Amino acid sequence: MGLISTILIALTALLHLGFLVLEMFLWTRPEGRSVFRMSAEQAEATRVLAANQGLYNGFLAAGLLWSLLQPDASFAFELKVFFLVCVIVAAIYGAWSVKPRILLVQGGPAIAALVFVLLAS
Repeated sequence: MGLISTILIALTALLHLGFLVLEMFLWTRPEGRSVFRMSAEQAEATRVLAANQGLYNGFLAAGLLWSLLQPDASFAFELKVFFLVCVIVAAIYGAWSVKPRILLVQGGPAIAALVFVLLAS
């Protein structure tokens, strides 16, 4: 269970690092616009908001990576639960406010990771 939860947490962190790159650096480029199906004008108008959102995704990724590197098992468990719940809450809000698919893409790996973290404890 522990290895599976570690892999899922790492996957979730990598996804959020990818979101950071997409939202902070690729938002107005063709790659970013195609992912979100935006015109160049829409992307430019929302560029600053997307960069802010990307920064938050980076913080989530950093927290998840911290949870994997924390040598104190008890504190690592608390970090894992906290940051996974943060990702899940963000995914629920994104699904409600933007697009339901966000719950699957962003929340799916975090929900699975949280289940395995709790089972392994």
